[in-house]
Parts: sequence; C-alpha cells; structure tokens
Amino acid sequence: MKELRYFYCPDLSNGVHATLPQEEAEHIQRVLRLNTGDSVVLTDGCGHVAQATISEIGKKQCTCQIQAIHDEARHWKGSIHIAVAPTKNIDRIEWLAEKATEIGCDAIHLIECRFSERKHINKERLERIVLSAMKQSHKSFLPEITALHSFRQLVDSPFNGQRYIAHCYNDSDISLAKKYLPSLLEGAPCQDCLVAIGPEGDFSIDEIEYAICHGFQPVSLGDSRLRTETAALFSVMLMNLNHSQDSQKRPL
Repeated sequence: MKELRYFYCPDLSNGVHATLPQEEAEHIQRVLRLNTGDSVVLTDGCGHVAQATISEIGKKQCTCQIQAIHDEARHWKGSIHIAVAPTKNIDRIEWLAEKATEIGCDAIHLIECRFSERKHINKERLERIVLSAMKQSHKSFLPEITALHSFRQLVDSPFNGQRYIAHCYNDSDISLAKKYLPSLLEGAPCQDCLVAIGPEGDFSIDEIEYAICHGFQPVSLGDSRLRTETAALFSVMLMNLNHSQDSQKRPL
C-alpha cells in the first residue's frame, strides 16, 4: 500500500475543498509530480487532519477535494516547551528544531543570555524546518518558534505550569530524569512544562538566581557535560516520555 504524504494547509475550515500554499503546490507539481486524483493528507498544524484528493493542479496552485476530516490528539499530555540559547554554529540549533519536532513539542523559545555567542537568528528558516519535520514525522501539531528575546523576558513571561532551569554549576540539584521518571511510574498527572537550556558557556550565576527567585526549579541533566542542543533534545525526550499517552492515530 502506497504511503500517503502529508502537506501543510493552514485553512481547512471549508471542509469541502482546500487550496494549498504556493510552496506546497510547487513541491507537489515540480518535485513529487503528483496528478489530479492522487490522494494526499492535509494538516493545518493545529490538530486537524484531512484525507483529500488533488482536484486541480498548476505551476503555483493546487486545490484538493476533502473526503474526510478529523481532530487528532497529541500523543503527549499537557504542553511541552523548551527554551534554548541558539548555538554559535547555527546548524546545531536547526538540527535541534527538526528533532524536537519529530519527537513532539509545542514551542521552542529562543533566548539570548549573558554568555550567548549568537545574537541573531533567522526565525523564518527555523519555521520552515519545523514545518518540514512535522510533515515528515506525520504529526498534526506545528511547534511555535518564538523570536529571539532576552532570558529575563522569558522568566518574566507568564507560564501556567512547571518551569525548570538546567545548569552545570551545582551537581546537588535534582536531576530532570529523577524528577520525571518516578511520577511517570506512579501515574501522576502531567502538567505543562518548560525547561530552559543555556548557551555553550551556560547561564550566568545571576541568571540562575533570577530564574529561581521567579519560580524556576534548578535541575541537572546528569553527570555528562552535554552540548546545548543535546541538552535541549534530552529534555524534550524526557518531557515527552513523561507526557506520552496511549493514543492511536485514526487510520486515514
């Protein structure tokens, strides 16, 4: 059986037909060379998934006829957020964005810290990367990518859930794994969660103290010294494990 491909369509509200964005239409026509009558799967990145067939296709436009549409549940409970200082090597943060999307998360917050080596980032490029990763991994929820903002802005922003800051200064802090795995085994209810990861030079002492004073819980990520992108992905994996649920995708 031929595997159906996922495509992004931000507006499925019509429920009868849908017009794909130009980039998606060009990919269908020029790269995949699909034709009218071919079956596709559409998602708006907000949990809605539609089974459809191509009804009209041109060089820059593609219209699909919707046969069925349904809401798809996340395979994780609550909301998973990771805040991370972009690395000097941009390839690493792009890799993180792709893999975090494949595993499953709701938002990636880009933060500038005292020891940050990168002060600028192409948000639009990251958004394209997570969009591609969402489709490739057959997910229907598109993670939010926030514009680069200061660490204090992150700390001062309201968040209805648990907030953690991972750092390397004190190995007596409880590890994130020990925080999560016992509650996982006990079947404790999950809360929305955010984990903050610093730059290559880690957070400054002042930043850690400021975060703790404003409700963040300090955690370690174990005995190994991890790169920024590795630490962030490890955190996403732990949160995803703790937030996973036994939901199955509805067959298309």
